[in-house]
Amino acid sequence: MLTLLTAALLSLADPAGDARGDGGYLLPTRPALSADALDLRSFEAAPQGAGMRFTVGLGRVENPWQSPLGFSAGVTDIFVGGGLGGERRLDDLRLTTARGGWQYHLRVTGFGSTLSRAPQGEQEAARLAAPSVRVEGTRLVIDAAVPPGRYAYWVTSSVYSPLTPDGVLRPVTTPGQAVLQAGRAGAPVPVDVLLPSGDPAPFTQGTLAPVGQTRDTRTLLLAGLGGLGLLLVAFATLAQRRRGP
Repeated sequence: MLTLLTAALLSLADPAGDARGDGGYLLPTRPALSADALDLRSFEAAPQGAGMRFTVGLGRVENPWQSPLGFSAGVTDIFVGGGLGGERRLDDLRLTTARGGWQYHLRVTGFGSTLSRAPQGEQEAARLAAPSVRVEGTRLVIDAAVPPGRYAYWVTSSVYSPLTPDGVLRPVTTPGQAVLQAGRAGAPVPVDVLLPSGDPAPFTQGTLAPVGQTRDTRTLLLAGLGGLGLLLVAFATLAQRRRGP
């Protein structure tokens, strides 16, 4: 278990002060909330019992909508997957993966969180047990029923609103006190994404690169087994020739 814990642990920092989309997003002023409350600062992933624990660091924690959990400024989406198969579209965020696909999607809000699994083969998409969430300082600690392992991650931060069906406030081009304003129609929904490099591609091209385990070890294993099989065939052929007819 210690080996798995060490292998699967992921800890990343994200640049501060970039929770304004492409730089031009204007946050709503009613209710008032700060960009820091939506600013991703860090992300950690590690096995926890039979599942995974994700820790999301923010610039600060604010509760403009008075959630009993103590936070309600933003919506945190965590997509968990790998390099082989999976979904490329990041749900309803107007983003797609730059490579690879996700198998699990967590949506975390101060008024309820969900965990769903993408369709797998003939299996339909499934809603799994809701993750547990608590606040520790400026961090959200999330325990979810995702099988322990090494994964790629796509993590985003959006503005929360109880006035939308899914709790996510999408950007529009018209100004207003209660809207998230962007400079163009169809702009990506998140105001910040986890990307230590600071690459602007998510907001200019609509694609988000993964962090974490971006190489699919299953592909490498299959290639290794194939190579081993070829070696065994070669040795068998050579041995047969040496024995002669």
